[in-house]
Amino acid sequence: MSVKFEKETVRTAAVPGPRAGREDTIHKIGEAVTGGKSQTGYLAAYLKQLQSNPLRTKMLTSGTLAALQEVLASWLAHDRSKHGHYFSTRVPKMAAYGALISAPLGHMLISILQKLFANRTSVKAKVLQILLSNLIVAPIQNTVYLASMAVIAGARTWHQVRATVRAGFMPVMKVSWITSPLALAFAQKFLPEPTWVPFFNIIAFVIGTYINTHTKKKRLAALRKKHYGDGRSSSGRSDDYPRPNY
Repeated sequence: MSVKFEKETVRTAAVPGPRAGREDTIHKIGEAVTGGKSQTGYLAAYLKQLQSNPLRTKMLTSGTLAALQEVLASWLAHDRSKHGHYFSTRVPKMAAYGALISAPLGHMLISILQKLFANRTSVKAKVLQILLSNLIVAPIQNTVYLASMAVIAGARTWHQVRATVRAGFMPVMKVSWITSPLALAFAQKFLPEPTWVPFFNIIAFVIGTYINTHTKKKRLAALRKKHYGDGRSSSGRSDDYPRPNY
């Protein structure tokens, strides 16, 4: 019985199952991204740049993601420009916003928040960090975001910008109050601080793409209803972004 048991054990160990193959593939992908023990992967290279040139790296990252978010949202919403493609004049404007406004502001606010809670790992400190992030950092970032989007959409007066901020502030804050505590709590629990920036960038990219896509679909539906009355368009696209109703 013992000999038979040993042979079966050896035979089972020698033939990897499909789950082992999947785990091996996932492991290889993880090593390619993170670099594994060698620390030569894409994430390791990015984090190295983030440490040596933090503001420049954040500006390039934020600008690229903002432009990509605009293109992706246009594609998902089937929102073509007057030339019939998804690359509109908003794409470079969004890239400029991400690189020149969003990244420097986020860099300053997050740096202050991290310095205030450096080496503080108690539950009370983590809860306080989440509260400050949602009650101070998020409102500032969302206000600047809405004002910038108003200017990109065509607002040229203080009254127009203020009206956009007032109309969109609470809906955007509700999204932040739902997602931000979860994301920050996850980062506090499972991620080292150097990886917080790319993690929050991914979260913001996904949420921003969803909101942008939803907004575009609503705008296109309103345009079709206004011009065609039955919600259908003969061209399948809008010629331009409408001016906000202030």
